[in-house]
Amino acid sequence: MTPEKMDKELLAWLGDGAHGAPTAKTDTVLMALDAMYVAPGEQATKQAQVKLRRALMAAKGKNVYYGYAPKTRVGPLFVAVNDRGLVALDFGLSEQEFVARVAQRTQATLIRSDEEAAEALQQVEEYLDGQRTKFDLPLDMSMMSEFQRRVLNIALKIPRGKVLTYGDVARAIGKPQASRAVGQALGHNPVPIVIPCHRVLGSDGSLHGYSGGGGIQTKKWLLQLEGATLPQ
Repeated sequence: MTPEKMDKELLAWLGDGAHGAPTAKTDTVLMALDAMYVAPGEQATKQAQVKLRRALMAAKGKNVYYGYAPKTRVGPLFVAVNDRGLVALDFGLSEQEFVARVAQRTQATLIRSDEEAAEALQQVEEYLDGQRTKFDLPLDMSMMSEFQRRVLNIALKIPRGKVLTYGDVARAIGKPQASRAVGQALGHNPVPIVIPCHRVLGSDGSLHGYSGGGGIQTKKWLLQLEGATLPQ
């Protein structure tokens, strides 16, 4: 990690600079730092250092790092990652919109770091260019509801070039009457393409909506890229 990145990350933890005032999430770090500064003796200093290390470990993962690919087959593309894996992927929107959307969903500080996001960006670009057929990326699904995780885990299992209907997915999770809810869960997929919600069609085989940039045309293009047989 470069000194500049360390400074930026520390500023984010402390709530300085463009990131605003400290929040409740940073209180433990600030209190531990204060304890070190006012520790009256060697033993107290050591105890304060232990508390600081614990506070920093607890704060780890509060930041989300994002990167940007200005030109891909689906237009400008953004990805965001944390220490658990891929958190978000989006395209067809501005950087400001992406940052605001992910910050609201994760309640985390977003830091621009093409280095941290490099692997995810590379794999997605390779996929869109037809140079990769599957992803090898950890996913952080901890911020999803249990229902959405179940739905998206079914989407993850759909083979490349194959499709299911919303009804198929509803039945697969044991909720045969929940097609509409399945559609909503897929529509709020935070990592489209990597979690291939585009492989789920309407009960009549129609493409229906797609929340990614370009809408249905992008969904159609992704399915054609994967060699899926589409309804006429």
